[in-house]
Amino acid sequence: MKPRITDTTLRDGSHAVSHSFSPEQVREIVGRLDEAGVPVIEVSHGAGLFGSTIQQGFSVHPELDLIKAAVETAKNSKIASLFVPGIGTSEELRKAAEIGISAIRIAVHCTEADLTEQYFRLAKELGLEAVGFLMMSHMQPASVLAEQAKLMESYGADCVYVVDSAGALVPTGVRERVSALKEAVSIEIGFHAHNNLGLAIGNSITALEAGADQIDGTLRGLGAGAGNAPTETLVAALNKMEVDTGINLAVLMDVAEDVVAPIMPGPIVIDRDNLLSGYAGVYNSFLLHVRHGAEKFGVSPAEIMEELGKRQATAGQEDWILDVAVELAEKKGLKV
Repeated sequence: MKPRITDTTLRDGSHAVSHSFSPEQVREIVGRLDEAGVPVIEVSHGAGLFGSTIQQGFSVHPELDLIKAAVETAKNSKIASLFVPGIGTSEELRKAAEIGISAIRIAVHCTEADLTEQYFRLAKELGLEAVGFLMMSHMQPASVLAEQAKLMESYGADCVYVVDSAGALVPTGVRERVSALKEAVSIEIGFHAHNNLGLAIGNSITALEAGADQIDGTLRGLGAGAGNAPTETLVAALNKMEVDTGINLAVLMDVAEDVVAPIMPGPIVIDRDNLLSGYAGVYNSFLLHVRHGAEKFGVSPAEIMEELGKRQATAGQEDWILDVAVELAEKKGLKV
């Protein structure tokens, strides 16, 4: 069976362009991805429906306008959006469904599947394909993820994703997690990579070899931090492996080069901060606060990030940063 590829340039890539995609850019990118034969295209604020807030970053253009532009442009591709309980509400999910999305990807921390039941039920009532996202999947062993996937399946999920939110997984970890989910549930399994350790392509291929049915990418790797698996590179690698994706590589390369590259604020690189985020297994969004804490208390950002990783800090626990900085400074005998 050919793997299904979802391009998330217009969602995950939104982080990298400060949520500034315009309806015109959405139409052009969706039109070209549709022409290339990409099965699913994800469009929403980077943090999901209703993510345009002071905490997550405001969108330049209303995301429902972007979703409408995508739905009106796509001829064959499904349009999907991301939904994070606690950021989005049922009202936004209904509005996106009314505009015409075909799929919703419901994302929670990898131990919080129990928060998704009402949204999976609603998605099925609305006639949507419903996909579960287990974020920060590196934080839990395969057995825990399998139990969480079973919950999502029981709520009506059509697919559950192992999501490497911090780009912290290596191939052995990907294989263990995807294999465990394949054994635990009867629905499809997906894998979403980030490139903080330079392993997004390799991890995606490993996921397919372990039985994953769906994988994600973004054009030029455009995404938060060190970005994602570049869709065009992923398709090229799979072509070399004689894996049929049904996607036209030439069209992908052209849209990546001619449309996406010119709107990027800079190249997506694995710099020190992005590498540190992947190595420590901590959200990239912590880095600004970590740098401030490190400067204030005279310790290194790397020490703070590594300690946060040991404590399995996740979104909403940024207040730990100063506590960790103070403790590290005190251990060094520094005045705080």
